[in-house]
Amino acid sequence: MSVAPPHPPKLETKNLRVSYGSLAALEPVSLAVRQHEVFSLIGPSGCGKSTFLRALNRMNDVIPQSRQEGQVLLDGQPTASLDVVDLRRRVGMVFQKSNPFPKTVFENVAYGLRIGGIREKSVLAEKVEKSLRQAALWGEVKDRLGHSALSLSHGQQQRLCIARALAVEPEVVLMDEPASALDPIATAKIEELLHSLKAQYTIVIVTHNMQQAARVSDRTAFFYLGALVEVGPTEQIFTNPVEKRTEDYVTGKFG
Repeated sequence: MSVAPPHPPKLETKNLRVSYGSLAALEPVSLAVRQHEVFSLIGPSGCGKSTFLRALNRMNDVIPQSRQEGQVLLDGQPTASLDVVDLRRRVGMVFQKSNPFPKTVFENVAYGLRIGGIREKSVLAEKVEKSLRQAALWGEVKDRLGHSALSLSHGQQQRLCIARALAVEPEVVLMDEPASALDPIATAKIEELLHSLKAQYTIVIVTHNMQQAARVSDRTAFFYLGALVEVGPTEQIFTNPVEKRTEDYVTGKFG
């Protein structure tokens, strides 16, 4: 009986190291993120999670004195060799604090499409609606597309930012604690969204919320003091970790 070869990773890091001036923020990290999975990064504050996340689409490039060594590969191709604008279209990002533009709901979602050269109103309307539906927001804002995005609730604003990221049809979506500032109801909506989106996208999420990581992710990586301690299926990380430091963290002995 023949066994199908494993899918190559969507994203992969090889000995990825990041430093800011003389400060080593991330010790060499090698791991792979598979296509169509939700991959969580957990660990205490300052452990390197967000630095690792930002390295995946070269967001650290804009930080003064940052230096990156090793490789990040997207579909096997080094991201250092890609046009950075194209890379960030393919690998979108949603930040911890919702950051809608001071424009209408419609124009927030259409922003990246217009930058990409789409001008036809019917095409813009179709893509905006599709993205808002994917972000589970269409029903709430379809009659408010001409209103300011700043008039939406915090939870709606965060889903709007997700819709904005999805509008340019990325392959990977990076999320840096997307629900940390939200109430439990809005958080639940974001988590439901993650389950539905992974059929089309690869998602990497930083979260401080252990329960959230356990609920939404297929695999989890635990970072501590700038180093990758352990990576594996989420259930294993939370119920049968290999490393004592992982067990101490997920059971609340430190954090």
